[in-house]
Amino acid sequence: MAIRKQTPNGPDGLPTRQQVLDFITASEEPAGKREISKAFGLKGTEKIALKALLKDMAEEGLIDGNRSAFHRLGGVPRVTVLRVLEIEDGQPLAIPDSWQPDDGAPPPRIRILEPRGKGRAQAALKVGDRVLARTEEAGRGLIAHVMKKLPTRTEQVLGVVEFDGAGKPWLAPVDKRVRNAVAIADLGGAAEGQLVLGEPVSKSPRAGLKVTEVLGDPLAPRAFSLIAIHKHGIPFVFPQEAQDEAALAAQMALSEDQREDLRHLPIVAIDPADARDHDDAIWAEPDGEGGFRAVVAIADVSFYVRPGGAVDREARKRGNSVYFPDRVVPMLPHVLSSDVCSLKVGADRAAMACHLTIDAEGRITGWRFTRALVRIAEVIAYEEAQRRIDAREAAPHLQNLWAAWRLLEKARGQRDPLELELPERRVVLDEKGKIAEIAIRERLDAHRVVEDFMIAANVAAAKALEAKVAPVVYRIHEPPSREKLVALKDYLATFGRKLALGQVITPGLFNRMLKDVTDEAEKALVMEAVLRSQTQAYYGPRNAGHFGLALGSYAHFTSPIRRYSDLLVHRALVDAYHLEQPRPEGKNIPGTSGLSDRDRSDLARISDAISKAERRAMEAERETIDRYVAAWLAGRVGEVFDTRVTGVQKFGLFATIIGLGGDGLVPISTLGAERFGYDEKRQVLFGEETGEEFAMGMILKLRLAEANPLTGALKFEPVEMPEGAGRIEPRGGRPFERAPKKAGGYVQGPRGRPRNIRHQGRKR
Repeated sequence: MAIRKQTPNGPDGLPTRQQVLDFITASEEPAGKREISKAFGLKGTEKIALKALLKDMAEEGLIDGNRSAFHRLGGVPRVTVLRVLEIEDGQPLAIPDSWQPDDGAPPPRIRILEPRGKGRAQAALKVGDRVLARTEEAGRGLIAHVMKKLPTRTEQVLGVVEFDGAGKPWLAPVDKRVRNAVAIADLGGAAEGQLVLGEPVSKSPRAGLKVTEVLGDPLAPRAFSLIAIHKHGIPFVFPQEAQDEAALAAQMALSEDQREDLRHLPIVAIDPADARDHDDAIWAEPDGEGGFRAVVAIADVSFYVRPGGAVDREARKRGNSVYFPDRVVPMLPHVLSSDVCSLKVGADRAAMACHLTIDAEGRITGWRFTRALVRIAEVIAYEEAQRRIDAREAAPHLQNLWAAWRLLEKARGQRDPLELELPERRVVLDEKGKIAEIAIRERLDAHRVVEDFMIAANVAAAKALEAKVAPVVYRIHEPPSREKLVALKDYLATFGRKLALGQVITPGLFNRMLKDVTDEAEKALVMEAVLRSQTQAYYGPRNAGHFGLALGSYAHFTSPIRRYSDLLVHRALVDAYHLEQPRPEGKNIPGTSGLSDRDRSDLARISDAISKAERRAMEAERETIDRYVAAWLAGRVGEVFDTRVTGVQKFGLFATIIGLGGDGLVPISTLGAERFGYDEKRQVLFGEETGEEFAMGMILKLRLAEANPLTGALKFEPVEMPEGAGRIEPRGGRPFERAPKKAGGYVQGPRGRPRNIRHQGRKR
């Protein structure tokens, strides 16, 4: 950048203090001694005098920095290092990496504008990233333009403290993708076997880590979910401001004259027995013409959580609640999510009511939305509701729900959505937080009843907003891509099945394909392949339909306690159907309960952010279940299980225990002494001498060799080791013996503490 020549006004030919400050503030590049000298045309002894001037200004507290770059002390330099503090609606918010103002003022929050366009693509910034950026004032405060991404100085690692035979401390990571332990340079008071957070001491990997936080016993109750929370950076502590605002909102009175009174209806909530909140309830009765009138009542969260408030900001950041076997990390503070917004028996509750008209064919022919008062008649567990129906003990209001559902099921059958049998693992804990049982959750008609009513309400919400030309946050599931369909076609062809790509691809096509498969092992193969061909669902303001449900318009409306997307849909309905209610006087609560201007202008950005938050939550929940399963199996190492092969790679097989779940690796080294080839198209490992094949869907009896609760990793081996196993013939070389099997994975260390000894005996 060319530096504009300036005239010094000081009596000795030097710039004044104010001129130096003005230049540093206005400079678009780092302003050091060289740049200041050039800008003011200083030469020879003037440069020496400038050095003394800058030193004096630093001692007076006017500037900070070094000879290569100065900035005004107490302000934000024009060019400085920023650290990403959080991601809001997909946009990074940062603070100065070094902030020490004399007046103790908090660091300013700066919006980072990431590079876009051709040749400027880079990985999205995440919390903790450091960047060199150019800052400037904007209408909404400071913004920053990234000049360069810097190495992350405080990248944290979650792991367990171990000591090797020489007494040296190591950190064994709990992420199963990280295979090696890391040396600890500073224990920070941590003891062996404790779960800790650590960060690099310096840029050099040889310098090791220092422990920054001790989290406790990694096998204590609630530890597995804590691992996932820290690993994925899930916010789990509400700021005091949000808690105070939630407590204030919870005191807001419900105006009976401004809400439709539905308290006379026997509305019921059917939920899991261990549900932490109840945000939906249903009712139906015959209309006398072969159809039904129905109400889907959803907690009116938009009444309590207003746009722009502290609770709303925190909910946007979280995106959704995260459910673990031992805890829930809620999207909203507990006073809202578990109390006033939760539909409880016998209590008056604010609800958004979706009134549905269902004809004799199960089609939704009409809908309307109101703000209502409801009083739940009963909260029933799925299993209990099913038992009453099966035993013919159900009250009329429950019988009506099942009768209405049979019509909805009839329409669903005509729609022919994708039907994949995806078992859900259920972890049951005892009163002390220990594992009592792990099983596959049984799929009941009661689940389908609630599911189909919720789908009907979600469709009605999307179509109602479309009719008003209002903003919609759609739940989108696009059809499989051409690339994935070609891969599926090639895979099906390996065992004689065809997929014609010239036809219209519909969910029904996949359903018929699965129905034609009678062999259970082959059916599992086809189902797994179909599942892999599907795209990932996401949120967005532009409708692309929902392929899996075979629906043209679909929006999430039914869970605003735990999904921010649903809250946005509620707000849009408030605006579209003029359901706004006056703000209670004397309450310091933000005004509208409809969409804010920011909601409307940033809907695409918000949708993208909550889609990412959803994927984060799903991964954290899945990993936590894996850890519980591994802990459950840790005492059963050596037992033989019936397993199904769920993946084939050139380094081995992945198998899952039938009826329990729990995925583990079968290393190729355990399959036999011969060399195995890998057919990627068929996804098969085959013996080059015997022709023996291992393919997806195969049922194998495998012995559990290792179970590591801290990472959730399992390792299997064949029950009978083939003759000559342990010796392989490398390509183009002499035979060599496999390394003897080491004690790896999870074992008990001194004093019963958990230890992972993968690093022991290994040179570093």
